[in-house]
Amino acid sequence: MGFENTDRRVAVIIEDDADIRALLEAVLTQAGFETIPTCNGLDGIAAVRANDPIVTTLDVSMPGIDGFETARRIRAFSPTYLVMLTARNDEIDTLQGLDAGADDYLTKPFRPRELRARIEAMLRRPRQSVRTDVASPVVETADARTPQSTTAVSNPEAVVEASVSAPPPGEETAAQPADAWFSHNGLKLNPAERIVELAGAQLDVTRTEFDLLAALLDSKRTVRSKNDLALLLRGEAYASAYPVDGADRRAVEVHMGNLRRKLGDSSTSPRWLETVRGVGYRLAAGQPGDLA
Repeated sequence: MGFENTDRRVAVIIEDDADIRALLEAVLTQAGFETIPTCNGLDGIAAVRANDPIVTTLDVSMPGIDGFETARRIRAFSPTYLVMLTARNDEIDTLQGLDAGADDYLTKPFRPRELRARIEAMLRRPRQSVRTDVASPVVETADARTPQSTTAVSNPEAVVEASVSAPPPGEETAAQPADAWFSHNGLKLNPAERIVELAGAQLDVTRTEFDLLAALLDSKRTVRSKNDLALLLRGEAYASAYPVDGADRRAVEVHMGNLRRKLGDSSTSPRWLETVRGVGYRLAAGQPGDLA
């Protein structure tokens, strides 16, 4: 769903421990993947570049470049789902991994069924593409400030106000045309095409950042708790598999911080993402003179 190459399900394994590498090969092969095993970061990066995998598992502690640096280099050119594995259960490792571009994080020893469940949850949502070119500016129409009917599909630049509920990421409904845009204070988001634009230029965000932003646009000024957002990122099939903990909430904070940085938003005078201390996040209030 949302993947360019549906005929070849490839998973790259980057793991220096031979026993764990063999276990990952067995788990992912049983899940229907063609596996490409590698034993260090540089070989793993080359394998990702050559094979365009849907999923990449990545060990944190490896000889040569570590998993964090490997993740950063992979994320610079590939939208592969990154699942980091570590023998350490420190929260700082989790946060570093997510900040480096990982989509999920598992502590060794892991349960094979849990790894498969997490991967299947990720596959239910579209993969965010990595842009290597400069997006053409989008010309705003004169009537872009006027809310469009949710059933109108004739205008390719239709802008749907944030007050219209968005479907879950990756899904379309009859009320949400494929060319519809949500807009708030000059920030635009297209749920169907998974595109974010700011000031006429396309913004490079990860899949997780996109889903968080879409959720806040959908909720408008209603506060979304960190627990709620953590469950959203897991997906329906995996939402209740285990309780939300402190690491999950901190992961949401890291993703929101990265999103804020990419937007150039201020935490003290937010234009888009407002923190409700001790609770979660909501969309910042509209500002006079801004494109609604």
